[in-house]
Amino acid sequence: MALSKTRTNVAMTDPTAAIPSALRTLEAEASGVTALAAAIRSDLGGAFAASIATILEAKGRLIITGLGKSGHIGRKIAATFASTGTPAFFVHASEASHGDLGMITADDVILALSWSGEQPEMKNLISYAKRFKIALIAMTSNAGSTLAAAADIALTLPKAREACPHNLAPTTSSLMMLSLGDALAIALLETRGFTSSDFSVLHPGGKLGAMLKYARDLMHTGEAVPLKPLGTRMSDALVEMSAKGFGCVGIVDGNGQIAGIVTDGDLRRHMRPDLMTATVDEVMTRNPKTISPNLLAGQALELLNSSKITALLVTESKRPVGIVHLHDLLRAGVA
Repeated sequence: MALSKTRTNVAMTDPTAAIPSALRTLEAEASGVTALAAAIRSDLGGAFAASIATILEAKGRLIITGLGKSGHIGRKIAATFASTGTPAFFVHASEASHGDLGMITADDVILALSWSGEQPEMKNLISYAKRFKIALIAMTSNAGSTLAAAADIALTLPKAREACPHNLAPTTSSLMMLSLGDALAIALLETRGFTSSDFSVLHPGGKLGAMLKYARDLMHTGEAVPLKPLGTRMSDALVEMSAKGFGCVGIVDGNGQIAGIVTDGDLRRHMRPDLMTATVDEVMTRNPKTISPNLLAGQALELLNSSKITALLVTESKRPVGIVHLHDLLRAGVA
């Protein structure tokens, strides 16, 4: 009842009064990340590099553990590692003592998150790591803590004030742990040479999965591709444009290589009484933008948007093999 009464008494009459509070929170958290970056440039750098080497050399997986807010951050970090080429999963520090230690093998590496480094729930997990000689990396702000002392590598985060005005609710500290986890995951991604192709294998669903499809997965091929040779009369080119429905027609030379393209825009720019009797050579845009079948759908969308066009011819060795329209990307969920 007392809490409800307090909430009523502090009801905010001016919504804009929340803005300074938001700015203080963001500034406090930003200062924590800035301090973390400075630490990696100095004392924390060695431990960071050693952690990367230890995880890379592991035959097993990366086990992330923690509890409370650190546990929530640990779950997200584990998901980030797993999606960027480092097999990982989360084990709750409390549940570990009730059977989940069986999920951890001698080939694994444990990354234990605890701001204080003194949670009693970590004791059994630390003992298990020591007993089976499992590499233990600690992420904590307390270099003298039980966790840091037991760890093979201690990632000691710099002290920082929480954004909470009472300096109690984990806010800045949580963001710093999340940021350090992301830094580890991306460093491992880059060290492994994890590519966008690798990424697409692990992200087949949703918009991200759609963006990681290739032009070859979405393009129209064969007779669906609007093409005419050099020297074609514009009347015939217009029939091809209308029949295929892409608002353009690719023009090829005698070797079957792309020489130009005629679009709706070209028709408007060259509108004149004798347009239909002119040849495509007079109207076409030469050296049109084309893409490879191996271009990611997301990159194709960027090119369409930046060029303010709606279709792209897909070529191999300058020979047209397909066409991708903006509508194809929309249907696939890329945009």
